[in-house]
Amino acid sequence: MKITRTASPKKKPEDGSKLGFGRLFTDHMFLMRAENGVWDEGEIVPYGPIPLDPAATVLHYGQEVFEGMKAYRAEDGRILLFRPRDNFERMNTSAHRLCLPKLDVEYALSCLVELIRLERDWIPRAPGTSLYIRPNMFGVDARLGVGAAKSVLFNIILSPSGPYYAKGLAPTKIFVEPEYVRAVRGGIGFAKAGGNYAASMLAAQEAHDLGCDQVLWLDGVERKYVEEVGSMNMFFLFEDELATPALQGSILSGITRRSVLQLAKDMGIKAVERRISIDEVVDGARSGRLVEAFGSGTAAVIAPVGELYWRGEKLIIGDGGTGEVSSRLYDRLTGIQYGKLEDPYGWTFEVK
Repeated sequence: MKITRTASPKKKPEDGSKLGFGRLFTDHMFLMRAENGVWDEGEIVPYGPIPLDPAATVLHYGQEVFEGMKAYRAEDGRILLFRPRDNFERMNTSAHRLCLPKLDVEYALSCLVELIRLERDWIPRAPGTSLYIRPNMFGVDARLGVGAAKSVLFNIILSPSGPYYAKGLAPTKIFVEPEYVRAVRGGIGFAKAGGNYAASMLAAQEAHDLGCDQVLWLDGVERKYVEEVGSMNMFFLFEDELATPALQGSILSGITRRSVLQLAKDMGIKAVERRISIDEVVDGARSGRLVEAFGSGTAAVIAPVGELYWRGEKLIIGDGGTGEVSSRLYDRLTGIQYGKLEDPYGWTFEVK
């Protein structure tokens, strides 16, 4: 692989505890181009702007998908990825839905490894920090006719980051959206595509105006069943049952979601995938049957929910704090990701 090193390396942050999330980027990035479905071998180049024709299809028709994963610095110095093949396989699922060419998963992983090896000194060491990885694929044809792009660009950028939420594992406040719709079955809700996130932004602004951190979406047909939060899958602990909305084509099949389901079952927790109505959630919060709620995702890992805002009513979940199950799952999952705990699942991948 061709590697062009930067002539102007950036100064690396000295205090990892002040990184924030997704605001700083490393010195290099990976680029690979496809023409008529055939990828070139790609190259590593200095991080910087990507030239795009003003008529590029991604700018006009949103033909784009992306992924999110992390590289972790273990206490013994090892660099660990978490389920990276699953991310690239999911990217192929998203790409197929948006008429973009699939990646060779093993080759994409090898390219990512080369990039991380080059940028390994950017991986922060402070507790709770990691190197966030953003693969991205989009159409670049210079034309205004609607149709699948023949010319496609795939890139990977890296960002040393702290926790997604500055307050860490402290409970979040979630606004349940009663009006707007994010996705419906048969659409692209299951794909990790930029358009899904664009569709969520107005509701997110309104949620923030109410003092909430995220939006909880309901299904787009009946407006009755819980789906997901803007950047996370959702879990609800009803007494002794941990439930998450079933995958029915309108929500993302989260890598962290899969991991939580497996860990919960192995911890003796009854974990199920099923339809969950907002009435069940509201009634559970009022009656105390809903003991805990939390979101799961690569960026936030586990984000406990202390309060739901539904049609003008503030519903406290449990005692409003971080629940025991949320804490146990967070500790178990991050313990595996950072190499502190044994990984019996083969989820971690060491970059040597």
